[in-house]
Order: sequence, then C-alpha cells, then structure tokens
Amino acid sequence: MTDRTSGEPPATGAKGPDELRRQIERTRSELGDTVEELAGKMDVKGRARARAADLRDKAGAMTVQLRSSAAQAGHTVHDRATQAGHKVQDKAVKSGHKVQDRTLQAGHVTQGKASQTSAALERRAEHSVPGPARPLVLAAVRHPRPTLIVGAAVAAVVVVSWRYPKK
Repeated sequence: MTDRTSGEPPATGAKGPDELRRQIERTRSELGDTVEELAGKMDVKGRARARAADLRDKAGAMTVQLRSSAAQAGHTVHDRATQAGHKVQDKAVKSGHKVQDRTLQAGHVTQGKASQTSAALERRAEHSVPGPARPLVLAAVRHPRPTLIVGAAVAAVVVVSWRYPKK
C-alpha cells in the first residue's frame, strides 16, 4: 500500500523518537494542507466572490477595449466621410463650372441668333412696310418688350369693348 500524498510506501514504524516526531510533523502538515483544501472547497461564498471579482475585472478590461475600438472606428468613419464629402464637393464644383460654361455659350449663341433675326426683321420692315407705318414697325422690332405690353393692352381694350358693348 502506498501513501496518498507522497507516493512512497508507508513507514512500518519509527526507528527512534526523533524520526517519530518528524513523521508526526509531516502528517500534521499534510493534514493541515488537506483541511485547507477542504475548507476552500466548502467556502462557496468566498469562491463566488473571487469569481465575481475576476469577472468584473474582465468586464472592465473588455469595456475599455470596446470603447477604444469604438472610438477608433468613429475616427475612421469620420475621416472617410470627410474624404467622400470633399470628393462630392469637388465634383459638384466641376459640374457647376461645366453648366455655367455651357449656359454662357448657349446665351452667346441665342444672342447672336436674336441679333440676326432682328437685323433680318429690320431689313424686311424697311423694304416691305409702307412709308407711314415704317417708323412704328422699326421701333417695335428694336424694342419688342414695350411693343408687346402695348399690344396686350390694346387687345384687352378690344376684348372688353366687344364683350361689353355700350347700349
């Protein structure tokens, strides 16, 4: 039969009082260790507190790590959004310049065609309109907006007088 703790066969007997004292001390020490182990296993509250403290420490460390990761992700998202915003702004400015240039070109073309049309109308008016009405037609060709306003007013007067004749 072997001893449980040391793995050596048990001594058959002490050879003297000193050796007996040593065996007693060793047995007491082993018994004390065994009692401490059993007391530790029986202290459920203490083990639960120790486990809770370990879990709190782990949770705190994970919280710090998650906050750090979240802050880093936030900075990354902010940087990428800023870059995307700058790209969009640059494209919008370029598109705005293109539209402005095209509008300016279209305005020049329209102005040129309007000048050509006005010159053609003046030439026709000089040649085909009878003498007494010629200055009036030329003024209408040179200044179309006031002519349109006056024409609209005359048309309104004609419509009203036709619609509501005097009795």
